[in-house]
Amino acid sequence: MATPDFIRTIRASAGHQLLWLPGITAIVFDDDGRVLLGRRTDTRKWSVIGGIPEPGEQPAVCAVREVFEETAVRCVAERVVLVQALQPVTYPNGDLCQYMDITFRCRAVGGEARVNDDESLEVAWFDVDALPELHEFGVFRIKQAMSDAPTWFDATTFS
Repeated sequence: MATPDFIRTIRASAGHQLLWLPGITAIVFDDDGRVLLGRRTDTRKWSVIGGIPEPGEQPAVCAVREVFEETAVRCVAERVVLVQALQPVTYPNGDLCQYMDITFRCRAVGGEARVNDDESLEVAWFDVDALPELHEFGVFRIKQAMSDAPTWFDATTFS
């Protein structure tokens, strides 16, 4: 994931200390019920689509923007699927971040899936019963997005 300019500015004075940041995940389905995934350049693994909102950007607008930027697919955000504070992450350069993830179920409304930036090696639609190997983070979000259950909230605390 490319680091947004506003975070680079913060890092210039904050150093590697923990930054608490919003994160957005978009689970995008097409009319055939397939889910859109991207194979990331940094990990070379398949993943759900996501990113960090710009300052002042609405979360649903960020979800739609990230999907288009990464995959060239146009979508609309339909509902919030999940809200979860994630465990802190230390990046290879020593930066420490913790994300508040808001996951949206989205519906594709146009565009052809293709690599649209330098964050992905491949993008593709997958039947939900034939997903490539995914981190549990993505699998859980896809399952929640397929459900009609209310928005999922994590009630656990970090120790």
